[in-house]
Amino acid sequence: MEKDILLVPWDFTEVAESALQHAVKIASKLKNQITLIHVVKSLKKGEEALEELNKDIEKLNTKYSVELHPLVLEGSLFHVISDYASENNVSMVIMGTHGIKGMQKFTGSYALKVIVGSKIPFIVIQEPPTKKEIFKDIVFPLDYRSEAKQKLQWALFLVKYFDVKINIIVPTIKDKSLNAKLMANVHFAEKILEKYDCEYELHKIKGSNSAEESIAFAQKVDADMILIMTTKGIGITDYVLGAQEQYIIANTAKIPVMVVNPRTDLSRYGTFSATGG
Repeated sequence: MEKDILLVPWDFTEVAESALQHAVKIASKLKNQITLIHVVKSLKKGEEALEELNKDIEKLNTKYSVELHPLVLEGSLFHVISDYASENNVSMVIMGTHGIKGMQKFTGSYALKVIVGSKIPFIVIQEPPTKKEIFKDIVFPLDYRSEAKQKLQWALFLVKYFDVKINIIVPTIKDKSLNAKLMANVHFAEKILEKYDCEYELHKIKGSNSAEESIAFAQKVDADMILIMTTKGIGITDYVLGAQEQYIIANTAKIPVMVVNPRTDLSRYGTFSATGG
């Protein structure tokens, strides 16, 4: 039976190797194959890139005692990775980011542009793993959106494979209607997490800026990852003005961030779902 894949975008940089180090730890739990993917703008550069990629893989196989697989594809970085991940047996993408630098502050986070639209979750990292156990404490910001419930599927996934503790972050919302929706999501999350006997804590925060509060809380508890969902229908205006997702992804604390898009599913992992099916 063909193994599922952990896909690591490879640009021959130090941060790409940091992503690989996370992937090696994750693969040890999921028993997945690791593929390094490099995207070129034209096929003319493809052969040269593949040769360079294979040289790196030869060294990395020995360094990390793993069997890595090369993949070079032509096209736009903003579409090729998510398209390949969605169309093949990819469990998740482990991607390094250099954060939001220079013109990206005006044109949007490269990482967020790559992620949006993907059916497969991304884990975005900025530094190598620092702990023996890669994921133990997860920060789970929860808001009033109905699609926020879908994120629970991935919380359950992390509990199943990594035995994590879920820290639910609940903002303060003054609007009564929106607060009622938020509380409904909180109760739903508690019900599901208790059903699957998950370790979790509920943390109510004073502020309404869930991005800043989530990062601050994650730093306070030395969290291993923040689990977020992108805004449904996110567009170019969000990139220019700065969607809160991109600030969490490129957080200055350099905490890994798992990013999922609305309507993702966990079918390849069985009946594990937020609906309890």
